[in-house]
Amino acid sequence: MNRICLCLPTNRACSATITALHAEAGHAARRFGADVRLLILDSADDRTRAAHTRTVAALPPEPGVSVHHLDEEAQRDFLRRAIRTAGLPEPDRLLRLMLPPAVSYGACTNRAFLLAAALGCHSVHRRDSDSTYQVHAGQPVFPVHHELPWLGRPAAEASAAVTRTDLDPALGHRPVSLAGASFIGELSVDLGEMRRLDEGVYHDVVGLWAPAGVSPEQRRELVEESFTGAGTAGFTGDHSTLALVDPMRVDMCNIALHHDVYERLPLPPATDTIGSDYFLTHLVHDAMLPGILHNRHIENFYTPERRTDAGFLAYQTRFVKFLLSMLYLHHVYDRMAAEGDGLLDDRQRVRPDRIVEFLRESTRLDRAENEWRLDRVDTAYRKLGGRYATVADRLAARRAELLDQAERDIEDFAHLIEAWPSLIEAART
Repeated sequence: MNRICLCLPTNRACSATITALHAEAGHAARRFGADVRLLILDSADDRTRAAHTRTVAALPPEPGVSVHHLDEEAQRDFLRRAIRTAGLPEPDRLLRLMLPPAVSYGACTNRAFLLAAALGCHSVHRRDSDSTYQVHAGQPVFPVHHELPWLGRPAAEASAAVTRTDLDPALGHRPVSLAGASFIGELSVDLGEMRRLDEGVYHDVVGLWAPAGVSPEQRRELVEESFTGAGTAGFTGDHSTLALVDPMRVDMCNIALHHDVYERLPLPPATDTIGSDYFLTHLVHDAMLPGILHNRHIENFYTPERRTDAGFLAYQTRFVKFLLSMLYLHHVYDRMAAEGDGLLDDRQRVRPDRIVEFLRESTRLDRAENEWRLDRVDTAYRKLGGRYATVADRLAARRAELLDQAERDIEDFAHLIEAWPSLIEAART
């Protein structure tokens, strides 16, 4: 039986999402005969977590579905035991990278990867607490419908089940390593207000995540498609493509990865940095591993916390840290693209050593590009005024720290990759 991990990391109230996810788990068990481990990694406050506990307790029994609801203390206990079993140096550093005191999109998903290994799962299917399923003909539109049963099987076997194939037949023997779609609704990054206030400033700021040397036209094209997902049109019928999946076409609230990917390489554990959980989508594409791109998009919405002054400041800081991370990640992505299937060993599995090499190369880059990014952000935010100017003041006070942290995040990622095989093996025990 195919055992899968349907995962929901959360730090906010999301009882409705938990209930909906349980329904998707039941669909996977009934339709595909999967053994579903529904994993809720709960970093919410005590009151919210207690509400989640009541929600989980009220879920009806579902054959083939087991629910695992872990608070941070339970997660920390699991991690300590895994790190101790692995016998790795600097255990406190590893624990901090896996469960940092600040928000980390990569670290919460890395914990899901380790727990999936401990649970004996063959794949991880991630959803988010600030999203919901579309409804078509009175039924929820579950992404797992396309994620199973092809993950891990040769791509050639999946070709008859998809609507379209854009994959070179020479890659047909390689395993389907990813299945995913995007979202509809609000922008995935909370910049809609900025766009309404000043379209020019929005284009200047969003364009900063492009490589420094791109043409103005390439930068404009990137801005136009950034953070928009699949637009706003609702689901009307299934369409799926077997291909090397473009990372710009999938979202981490709507993705499934085969264990041969995430058990070889974790995600960057950077804190307070949006986009830190997308690294593996680039890796799967550049290593020429097949995937399935489908159209069962999830509906994205914003939680009220983002609208508060504190939430606004935190989110804008995470966005700026994302911009700074791109100095290093663009270098790594370029190296991965040039390497192609040289990123794979003779068993068609990712080679972590090559990624570590590229990451360490990137930390020797000149920081001038990031200095320029911060200058541009400062100018743009002060032009908008109001609370954007307040953000600019906070960023200016932390300028040196932010520059240092962006580089240190890459060093931490390389360190975690080197420890990862031992952590995965320890988790299995």
